[in-house]
Amino acid sequence: MSGQSRRPSKPYRRPRKDPVRILAFEALRAVDERDAYANLVLPPMLRKARENGDFDGRDAALATELVYGTLRWQGTYDAIIARCVDRPLREVDPPVLDVLSLGAHQLLGTRIPTHAAVSASVELARVVLGDGRAKFVNAVLRKIAADDLDGWLERVAPEYDEDPEEHLGIVHAHPRWVVSALWDSLGGGRAGLEDLLAADNERPEVTLVARPGRSTPEELIEAVGEESALPGRWSPYAVRLAEGGEPGALDAVREGRAGVQDEGSQLVAVALANAPLEGADRTWLDGCAGPGGKAALLGALAAQRGARLLASEKQPHRARLVARSLAGNPGPYEVIAADGTRPPWRPGSFDRVLMDVPCTGLGALRRRPEARWRRRPEDLEGFAPLQRELLRQALLSVRVGGVVGYATCSPHLAETRAVVEDVLKARGGADVTAEWIDARPLLPGVPALGDGPDVQLWPHLHGTDAMYLALLRRTA
Repeated sequence: MSGQSRRPSKPYRRPRKDPVRILAFEALRAVDERDAYANLVLPPMLRKARENGDFDGRDAALATELVYGTLRWQGTYDAIIARCVDRPLREVDPPVLDVLSLGAHQLLGTRIPTHAAVSASVELARVVLGDGRAKFVNAVLRKIAADDLDGWLERVAPEYDEDPEEHLGIVHAHPRWVVSALWDSLGGGRAGLEDLLAADNERPEVTLVARPGRSTPEELIEAVGEESALPGRWSPYAVRLAEGGEPGALDAVREGRAGVQDEGSQLVAVALANAPLEGADRTWLDGCAGPGGKAALLGALAAQRGARLLASEKQPHRARLVARSLAGNPGPYEVIAADGTRPPWRPGSFDRVLMDVPCTGLGALRRRPEARWRRRPEDLEGFAPLQRELLRQALLSVRVGGVVGYATCSPHLAETRAVVEDVLKARGGADVTAEWIDARPLLPGVPALGDGPDVQLWPHLHGTDAMYLALLRRTA
């Protein structure tokens, strides 16, 4: 028997539970498992954590950054993690990959010190995955920590000259097909596209809308405080909040006299409402009204002119959201659950029609970063017939001389100008005729609107979501 004594084993230490990182992990799992959107999942989780006393404002800000940053850079982090594991990435369990991605973001996308990022991620892995898999997480993250983001990008991204789309996709965290589509839509050279991709990776401002006749931007700025709020850039009804502003704390928002609405969305509604019209201006339609932001603004504008708004939404639960947004509107309105492709109203019933059609949502990647990884090119084929039929029905629903606004939160040419041109050429089966209205003069002061007559807004040029608007007048 050896005279050497055996080393005593270390006593087992329970993992430390970090409520911020556990919440971030749970939010990522909800996005992955339920196809949820972070901007819908995260706020109630943060609210509950604050109510339970688990979080303060700094904790909520860190959790938000961890969730949104990890989702935004998911594809790039996947490429980096793939270099650090000994198996195909598809063979790594999704919960393990979520912990690795959270750790990668702390290492490569934040100012959290390396040792803190690794140790916190390993502790999280011990809590949610177990000690065995935590060792795997520790080994992978130590490999990632050996270089910074720029160094990793040089290793995992091809040279620009060899494969421009793939290079930009990895460097700016966009799928290759999205890079290609945005390049086609934007036109121009590399610099403008890189500005757009970079803007997609910035957190958007919170923008309020003061619903006319019910509140004013001045009231909102006074309520928030001039040091924390600014007038909108383009919309006369917009107010921009400084980072960390709480819209729900404002009386006007709680009472429905104001709401949260991107400035691009406001401009679409305002442009339709101000489009030149001959004859009566008494009946307006929002044909795809959910969740209700544009309907509430249109309803307020219609009320000032004595016009009536019909807000139609196919999904009953979304129709209820529309009704909530319109509650208290001073003018006459009605909310119904109806399919815009088989409308219950008579043809030619309306003077103004807005059709903000379902789409891929590629114009709102700042707000829904996971959408870029969730969408596929084949999704365009699924939306195409619906978009064309909704526009066709909008043209049938408006009277001769009336105005239709076709809008979508996507800059993809297949969802924007191609839809309008197909319907006007009757390739979409239209049995009405219509002409373009130049939308640019209806967005006064907004620069870089292109050659018209339609309008495409851009995050990097206008600070808005990438909203598209075409205005049409029915001629026969």
